[in-house]
Amino acid sequence: MFSWECRTQERRGLRAYDAGMARSELGAYLSVRRAQVSPGEANLPSTGYRRVAGLRREEVAMLAGVSVDYYVRLEQGRERTPSAQVVDALAVALRLGEDDRQHLFRVAGLSPRSRAAAVSDHVDPNLLQLMTAWPDNPAIAYNRAFDVLASNPIADALFHSWAHSRNLMHVVFTDPAARTFYQDWHDVARNSVAGFRLGYGKSPDDPRIQHVLTELLAGSPEFAQLWTCHDARGKALGRKRFHHPDVGTLTLTMQTFEVRSSPGQELVIYHAEPASASSEALALLGSLAASSSPRQS
Repeated sequence: MFSWECRTQERRGLRAYDAGMARSELGAYLSVRRAQVSPGEANLPSTGYRRVAGLRREEVAMLAGVSVDYYVRLEQGRERTPSAQVVDALAVALRLGEDDRQHLFRVAGLSPRSRAAAVSDHVDPNLLQLMTAWPDNPAIAYNRAFDVLASNPIADALFHSWAHSRNLMHVVFTDPAARTFYQDWHDVARNSVAGFRLGYGKSPDDPRIQHVLTELLAGSPEFAQLWTCHDARGKALGRKRFHHPDVGTLTLTMQTFEVRSSPGQELVIYHAEPASASSEALALLGSLAASSSPRQS
């Protein structure tokens, strides 16, 4: 049985998600995040019987300096227009990181959302030229729906020529080989959902994002359960371990950059530690990619 350590009050998979949508995205987000903060993390005494591991509603209200009744109405969706001051206080009370804080402001309607057409499949030609200039570093550009819009030959070789899908969420959650390819699949899955949630918060009405979300909620129980955690977090500097059938195991550092010329797109570049086994494996992968690429006449 698949299990996640998402400490929410509502551990009922899609039913929790549906209930959250009924009472507003803001209310669902507050409820889930409250359940993920322990009294100790909030510097509160943990005394008496507690039905959940997280904070009580009255504790969040006290930490944020609002009345309990007002906070309850926020969670239940009966109050949907909190002030920026209240939202900022709630972000502090719930110990949110910067990405989660910005997401809270968005679902509270206090920061501008991107236009519906923000998810674009047009990649700047200058960016494409730059990516092809890195034969030894896998590079991909993708949009908020996690569609891979461009990739250089060594990235194609790393990701098996995108044989399953050119959507990274599909690669992680619907490719049977994903759990072997990603050596730390559970971490990759959790971070992927958090990144997808962040993009969804910026463009919730985008038809392509909605389509991918609907597919994953229906087709992947693991995604559906992680979606109820309401994590919203962008990609950061980090390492990933891959197992490639042609070159073995690679540990690669991942750098992520926003594409300023195309809002909503991100560029990811991978590299290996110099003089390491992963560097040798990556060089071999580059050679295989070069030998399989069409020759220029």
